[in-house]
Amino acid sequence: MDITKVTLRPVAMNKVCAIASIVIDDMFVIHDLRVVNGDKGLFVAMPSRKLPSGEFRDICHPINAEARQSIQDAVLDEFQAEGGVAAFSEAALGEGPA
Repeated sequence: MDITKVTLRPVAMNKVCAIASIVIDDMFVIHDLRVVNGDKGLFVAMPSRKLPSGEFRDICHPINAEARQSIQDAVLDEFQAEGGVAAFSEAALGEGPA
């Protein structure tokens, strides 16, 4: 699996810094991954929806740890290349470009 494209847009939602989309092997796109600045640092959360019970369920997710790590590395590498938490926080507040 090759992550061939990562796009990010800044958001100001609790601990979410950015919303990401990835393209896999130039053939398949996944939208609405979230870059989260959690208590233990940055991580990538998979797209999910809220169930009537109040629980959240992933819409799509990697099957193994290697695939999860590959997605997280690609998204966070691009996030850092575009300026990291500070740049995305500013852009989400309308104070500058990301």
